[in-house]
Amino acid sequence: MSIEFFGVGGLGQIGALKNAEKSQAGKKAGEAQGPDQVQFSSILQDVQKAQTSSGNIQAQRQERVQEIKAQIADGSYRPDLNKVAASLMQFILEDKQ
Repeated sequence: MSIEFFGVGGLGQIGALKNAEKSQAGKKAGEAQGPDQVQFSSILQDVQKAQTSSGNIQAQRQERVQEIKAQIADGSYRPDLNKVAASLMQFILEDKQ
């Protein structure tokens, strides 16, 4: 009789996984221990760049919002009615689904 736990087939397979972990741990213990090192991946560096650039994007967005508010206040704001209608139609169609 075989029992599956979340895709792991039977108790024999679980025991084999534990044995493999122990053998790898034994190899690491026997190796010469050097100083600890940390290496950051390029993904982490990309995330850091994105965070710094997001501050710049937020500043640009805030500037644009202030421009539109000023145009609305003095009555010179003229939105593109085709874009407004397209967005409204998309919103209505998505709501019905």
